[in-house]
Amino acid sequence: MRAFVYNGLPTRVVFGIGCVGNLPAEAERLGAKRVLVVSTPGRAEMVRAVSSSLNVAGVFDKAVMHAPLEAVNEARDLANSVKADCCVVIGGGSTIGFGKAIALTSGLPILAVPTTYSGSEMTNIWGLSEGGAKKTGRDPRVMPKTVIYDPGLTLELPAAISAASGMNAIAHCVEALYAHDGNPIISLMAEEGIRALASALPKIISSPRDLEARSSALYGSWLAGATIGTTSVALHHKLCHVLGGFGLPHAQTHSIVLPHAVRYNRDAAPEAMARIKQAIDASDAPGGLHDLEKKLGIPMRLADIGMKEMDLERAARIASEAPYPNPRKVEYEPVLALLRDAYRGLRPAA
Repeated sequence: MRAFVYNGLPTRVVFGIGCVGNLPAEAERLGAKRVLVVSTPGRAEMVRAVSSSLNVAGVFDKAVMHAPLEAVNEARDLANSVKADCCVVIGGGSTIGFGKAIALTSGLPILAVPTTYSGSEMTNIWGLSEGGAKKTGRDPRVMPKTVIYDPGLTLELPAAISAASGMNAIAHCVEALYAHDGNPIISLMAEEGIRALASALPKIISSPRDLEARSSALYGSWLAGATIGTTSVALHHKLCHVLGGFGLPHAQTHSIVLPHAVRYNRDAAPEAMARIKQAIDASDAPGGLHDLEKKLGIPMRLADIGMKEMDLERAARIASEAPYPNPRKVEYEPVLALLRDAYRGLRPAA
């Protein structure tokens, strides 16, 4: 007999090509009179176009990866000084992370306009980095009130970044499938999310302006964010959070670690592995994920994205000393072996 708990997070989702035109109405729906717009430096042109009809009180355009505390405090100070009553965040996971950091201490509502496939906009998870370490947590204050998904805004996302961002989203779905607090509804969403992304990403690589593929990928990333937003993360995310403290890029780190984390858990989570295999049409879940990433042409080795071999032992120790709940017991030596395989980009053994 089934027994489970399902908590749906209360976020309004507006999805469709051209729906970013609804942004002023959605901001008004939240009662926003003085909007703080948050973005990365490279999104200036898009942000100007998208936010031109808003009542903008200030713009913070210095969002960067891993939400360094010093930069976050600058954004918080700006929100306070302009008396903002809403954060409109336009961009990927880094930008959304800054919006969450502002909301964490101010309670300001967030209206998110994602332009990548990170899925962060559908979670109540926040993260801050300081002194080479990244701290994460969950808080209802950081959950965006409204999310506008317009596939047209992802057309300019480079194919290589799209691939890594999409694999990051698949990682959310994978861990939701074997989360200790998962449930049948989330498993349905996770499998569908993997299927949509695995089908769309190769098409985006071959034809970056394929709007149908972009729509499918954004749909998959929405499902991915929703799954991880209501379940706990496991070894994969623990390792990626640790590696983020070494300054590695977020999406690429998730992509590289994923097949190896799945291999670590394969024998301990057979039902999840069956769903993954079905969603990506492969005979072996970790090997199939590795092959998909290779097909997408994204980096396959931690060595390729700045990880130093001498830091592997330290990373394994941090991850194993304070592990997240995981299907298989998290132990130092096996985790170190996992990281060494990821460092070298080896294909997980069948």
